Amino acid sequence: MTFPLYRRPGAVVFLDDDLDYLEMLADVMPKNWYVRLMIRPIACIEMLLGESASVELDMWKQQEIINRWREGTSLIPQILAYWRDNSLRFSLARVFVVDYSMPAMSGLKVLSELTQWPGARILLTGRADEQLAVSAFNSGSIQQFIPKQTPEIRLRLTTAIQSLLHKPDARHEQTWRATLSREQSALLSEPTIAVALEKLTAEQNWVEHVVIGVPFGVLALDNTAKVKWLQLEPVDRLGELAEIAESQGCTAEAVQHVRLGRQLIDAELQLALGTGQKARLQDAFVMGPETARLHAALFDVHKAFWPETSDSYQDFIASHSHRPIQS
Repeated sequence: MTFPLYRRPGAVVFLDDDLDYLEMLADVMPKNWYVRLMIRPIACIEMLLGESASVELDMWKQQEIINRWREGTSLIPQILAYWRDNSLRFSLARVFVVDYSMPAMSGLKVLSELTQWPGARILLTGRADEQLAVSAFNSGSIQQFIPKQTPEIRLRLTTAIQSLLHKPDARHEQTWRATLSREQSALLSEPTIAVALEKLTAEQNWVEHVVIGVPFGVLALDNTAKVKWLQLEPVDRLGELAEIAESQGCTAEAVQHVRLGRQLIDAELQLALGTGQKARLQDAFVMGPETARLHAALFDVHKAFWPETSDSYQDFIASHSHRPIQS
């Protein structure tokens, strides 16, 4: 298990020619998901393929952040600017759920038209369609298939979708891995550390995050657009961080606390933001078991750097709370 380097919400698209079934799905899906309901296969295909340009533009914006970083521009201000200026990223489809049995065009035929669409796919099947679904799964055309007659279909479907929403996007992982050292990547791949990071993400209600290596940490956004910085410090860097704390005028006691990993100082965050503010000390904790080699501390990022509340995921969902069926 490896902690994802980049994660954010995205749309879940349903295609089914059964109006009643679509309305049922709209009622039972989690209210904090952006759900789009489609009844016409051709319109759905055109919508998903038409979104490809937006997906590519978004990928390029992230790659440009890395390119500018290689030229000397700090990562953190760039990521914050990306969040402030790209609220439509929440609308990009991540998971597509399609019914196999539709008279105008089967679900597999629809999927065959979407080979260039990069999202995850779930096929809903009837009893007679299972072998076709198995073949589609084995060929990689779909990530999962779920019989419509499955008991607890809502739980089965939401669990499957949630799993796919949390699965890292390979292109995003490749983009952001460029900022990490081999040692940093190895730490994030340790199962106990990855689990601890996932737990912290859930506790903090983060909906989006980026892991970077310079400085090492997680820049995270909750659903109200509040930004946090999770500073990560390997044990072998605590001595260097203690020297930074001493240069910042910290007391001998505070410097010793940093050296022992009891506190961390956010000097690199403040330098990246260019605030001119004095670096702050924060109580630290170990990521994973006490034997883990990674210390961490949570720091608030000044509100001046947050996206507007109107661009938050919470407001985005509120403005899309009605889930009309699109023709």
